[in-house]
Amino acid sequence: MTRTWGRRLARIAGYAVFVLLVVASLAITFTVGWRTVIGARTRPLTARTFQPTAERMRRGEYLVHSVARCMGCHAKYDEKAEHQKGERPVPVSKDGAGAALFHDGPISVVAPNITSDPETGLGKWSDDAIARAIREGIADDGRVLLPVMPYENFRQMSDEDVASVVVFLRTLPPVRSTLAPTKVPFLLTRLFQSVPQPVTSPVPEPDRSTPTRQGSYLARMGSCSGCHTPRTPQFRLIPGMEMAGGNLMTWGKTVATVNLTPDPSGIVYYDDVLFIETMRTGYVRGRQLNSMMPWWVYGNMTDDDLKALFAYLRTLQPVHHEVDNTETPVPCKLCGNRHGLGNRN
Repeated sequence: MTRTWGRRLARIAGYAVFVLLVVASLAITFTVGWRTVIGARTRPLTARTFQPTAERMRRGEYLVHSVARCMGCHAKYDEKAEHQKGERPVPVSKDGAGAALFHDGPISVVAPNITSDPETGLGKWSDDAIARAIREGIADDGRVLLPVMPYENFRQMSDEDVASVVVFLRTLPPVRSTLAPTKVPFLLTRLFQSVPQPVTSPVPEPDRSTPTRQGSYLARMGSCSGCHTPRTPQFRLIPGMEMAGGNLMTWGKTVATVNLTPDPSGIVYYDDVLFIETMRTGYVRGRQLNSMMPWWVYGNMTDDDLKALFAYLRTLQPVHHEVDNTETPVPCKLCGNRHGLGNRN
């Protein structure tokens, strides 16, 4: 009798373990995904190199300094300095030397040194390793980069453009800059394993047949959505809120990003003349922009590219989301953050 009950209990325990494994598998499959457990998708590095040419140097410099705003993160600026009309923030480091971007409790985010220094920069990285980091979010040693580095957007960077960026980065004078590593809780590092996607097929040049299509590419390369689309607590973009603002950013003080959609609560009153003037000066008529909005980078674009970018913004779905940094921050049910006029949404 005892042996019979023992066998029954063992059988029941086996079924219970099986059910728990099935439930756990389904939970992982339909929530965080298996990449959080088995690691990120990645591809092996190749021996490809990018021939430096005058055209690639010119294009790479333009992308780095005018569109992709690489130095907005990979250089340090005086966040407390007063910036006058038409002047960029005051740099306190060399371009590409890296900078600490964010520190709050257990989370510390650092943009690394991307100069040609062989010890603390990219000097020992291959061309393909740099290209893979830019577009796929995998470092030279296989680490997954935080999606603060906008490789999700750069994944669509054309092969020729990524070659141009790599060629230009190779020319940055070496700066020995030892920075503390990025630190995030273990569970977050596992969550981010699902973000990288290998680029395994050619990425053609963008469609420039219309200003709107060219502007769409520029907005992607400029990572406009990364700042101007609010995110969930899991760092995912909130559906239906593309470019509607409300993200909280800190540069000297904390501000909320504005609504860029063509809604009365957004920038419906802009025309391309005002848009270009704003990007060139950092002022919307009499109102000064916070330098967290890198107008001082995007203002380096050509007039044609700025017009194309604005043409694309005009095609966005209007979203009513009032954001005003001159008002007292209050909870907003649409974006989940606290910002001025949040109670009107």
